[in-house]
Amino acid sequence: LRTEERQRLARERREEREKQQAAKETQILEKERKAKLQYEKQMEERQRKLKEMKQKEEQRRAAVEEKRKQKIEEEKERYEAVLHRTLERNQRLETRQKRWSWGGSVTPDSESKTALLSTASKRSTSTANLKQAEGAVSKRLSSSAALLNTSDRTRRSQLSPLDSSVISRLLAPTQASLARSKSAATLSAD
Repeated sequence: LRTEERQRLARERREEREKQQAAKETQILEKERKAKLQYEKQMEERQRKLKEMKQKEEQRRAAVEEKRKQKIEEEKERYEAVLHRTLERNQRLETRQKRWSWGGSVTPDSESKTALLSTASKRSTSTANLKQAEGAVSKRLSSSAALLNTSDRTRRSQLSPLDSSVISRLLAPTQASLARSKSAATLSAD
């Protein structure tokens, strides 16, 4: 009896240990499974966030690019408008200059008539008449130059530095031609 009792107790202890061991292994496997699921969930969440960030970055870049293109287009339109206005002003100034110089007009037919008349009148006029003509021309030229300079300064004060420099470059030949006209008037009077 004692031997059988000992064997039975030993067998029960062994079975109990095996049950405990099996329970521990089951717990370990369950923990590993939960950890794996948690890791996969975190990886999926990270991938989703990365994808969203990438989309947002692409949208931001597209918006910046669109804004840059729009700004370039606006600057181009503004520059063309300034150039157009400058050309119109230059043409008006040239028209005024033609009207003010030697009493000529803009039309080619009247220019040739004026040239013929002035040639005929030059032959018949005396030195005193030439001096009077020189005085009138000088007055016209100086008043037109003053008007040009005044209107230039007024306009330039209203424009940006870039616009002002463009206009100054475009107006330089006009002022130079005024100076040539004045010197031509002086030479012809002499």
